Amino acid sequence: MLICGNAYGALSPGDVPPDFLGNTLKGRAVHPSALRGDVVVISFWATWCHYCMQELPVLAGVQAVAAKRGLRMQVVAVDYRESRHTFVRAAELLGSRLPSLLITRDVNGSIGKPYGVSGSIPVMVMLHRDGTVAYVHVGYDQDELDELITEINRLLS
Repeated sequence: MLICGNAYGALSPGDVPPDFLGNTLKGRAVHPSALRGDVVVISFWATWCHYCMQELPVLAGVQAVAAKRGLRMQVVAVDYRESRHTFVRAAELLGSRLPSLLITRDVNGSIGKPYGVSGSIPVMVMLHRDGTVAYVHVGYDQDELDELITEINRLLS
């Protein structure tokens, strides 16, 4: 079971998130404002988090199904506080297997802080098409997967 971090001061439903989610391996800055019109799922993860590594392919699969149905959705996977070497290796591997994910890096934790990331991951934040926060989950596990998928489907409908 993962330990839930302190989400005090974190974003809440209805809030507008900060407009920066890090840079991709190729140096592209990812901004939630540029993704307005899409349902956005932001997942803070790390390679040492076993559940996170299981979750990313599931999210990529949900995104692929949404795309096939003509529904706009983007998953942004933010690597949390890992070395550049680890990020590069993980982004290359994940990018080759899950090309639809936007994979970015939170070097020092500053990107994740407003989202409630305080050392405990995974953290998932879902955004409405208008860019506002719909749902925030801090320190969850596979027992909540059905609920997470239900929330994503609710946002897509």
